[in-house]
Amino acid sequence: MRYSNARPVTIRDIYNTIKENEIKFFDLKFADLLGSLQHITFPIEVLEEDMFIHGVPFDGSSIRGFQRIHESDMLISPEPASMFIDPFMDDPTISFLGNIKDPVSQKIYSRDTRAVAQRAELYLETSRLAETAYFGPELEFFIFDDVRFDQTVNEGYYHLDSVEGAWNSGRNHEPNLGYRPRQKGGYFPAPPVDSYQNLRSKMVTVLRSVGVEAEVHHHEVASGGQSEIGITHNTMVLMGDRALKYKYVIKNVAWRYQKTVTFMPKPLFQDNGSGMHVHVSLWKDNENLFYQAGNYADLSDMALHFIGGLLHHAPALCAFCAPTTNSYRRLVPGYEAPINLVFSQRNRSACVRIPMTNSRKAKRVEFRTPDPSCNPYLAFASILMAGIDGIEQGLTPPSPLDQDIYHLPDEQAKLIRNTPGSLDEAIDALERDHEFLLKGDVFTEDLIKVYIDYKRANEVDYMRLRPHPGEFALYYDV
Repeated sequence: MRYSNARPVTIRDIYNTIKENEIKFFDLKFADLLGSLQHITFPIEVLEEDMFIHGVPFDGSSIRGFQRIHESDMLISPEPASMFIDPFMDDPTISFLGNIKDPVSQKIYSRDTRAVAQRAELYLETSRLAETAYFGPELEFFIFDDVRFDQTVNEGYYHLDSVEGAWNSGRNHEPNLGYRPRQKGGYFPAPPVDSYQNLRSKMVTVLRSVGVEAEVHHHEVASGGQSEIGITHNTMVLMGDRALKYKYVIKNVAWRYQKTVTFMPKPLFQDNGSGMHVHVSLWKDNENLFYQAGNYADLSDMALHFIGGLLHHAPALCAFCAPTTNSYRRLVPGYEAPINLVFSQRNRSACVRIPMTNSRKAKRVEFRTPDPSCNPYLAFASILMAGIDGIEQGLTPPSPLDQDIYHLPDEQAKLIRNTPGSLDEAIDALERDHEFLLKGDVFTEDLIKVYIDYKRANEVDYMRLRPHPGEFALYYDV
């Protein structure tokens, strides 16, 4: 069941879907501050038309980054256009994504991240710079067969395993058939080396059934089952919704096949990590505003200023786009890591890449620093706001760099700025540089402060205060 984006989904559509599919439950989903999907389910008999206007109550005090216990009551208003039939429920269930509201004022909650993306789209329209921003994220992930981890007072460890792991090539088990991607050799091998062809095809089928337009899938570089499923670009809020659906579907299809999926950026040592390269273009009057034939990479001045905004604000953007301590295990030299604050047509270690295309419609900017651990609404909105700021201020990026950055002379290499080296640095950068996010009340000081405080207390300090397993290998015998 899918409805075209050309017309709104009406209440009549919803009730027709319920009747035609003998729906027994309705489920409301939303993202917490960090981007994890939450949900609450009701028997279909409870559904009333009024809920789409005034919302459904829930306790917000147990949701990360939301309310304190003495102000816990919240409302979620389902978005009709996000409707899909959940493919994983035994009893037919219709599902919606929604916005969070305050029950007293009936206003959108300041920490509702989906609303941040909605306000960013509105700000773009009112700026008159463009009418529409199109986003195309590339979410990579790992498929594992076994995962164990714990962190206690006297113990800390993790263990991952995959039938595709290069480390299993010499394993003595019955049978060991030998076909596995080599370490860092997983890009595009045919089956049987790529043993997840059928599983990814099933993921694509289910994604398309819930309205996520998957258009390609393949094995990625790393051993251990790293994969990617490409999805068609669309408008920003819709792509935020689809990114959440994407992760929900991928995890649950894998679960059904006795596999486990992680969108953690860097689960394996000395192999490639998972990114979420984000493609962006701005449009007005059905024209791609990023295209100008004859310029470098056929980029318009607007596109160059957009890139200037991305590179200028990149350290702060990392707090939303590479938002975990693990993100900075990926953002290191090598492994095609996009750590260099430059742009280029072909250089994959550049923070911004311009995909090679001669098509006016396909001309776009690819921001390569983000990873799939982010909240997509906050990541996309912050990218758009940085780009708009670059356009409004006329920020000009450094000259494009099409050379191998890792083989530049030292004098030239020292002039290239890099992304932050840790989540702590990225959070500090966001604290210093977030005025551009507050324009048009897109982000709020409240959301940014709570986000910064949460990351420092619950992630930066969590890692900073604990002995690392590697430290025992280095220092136990001192």
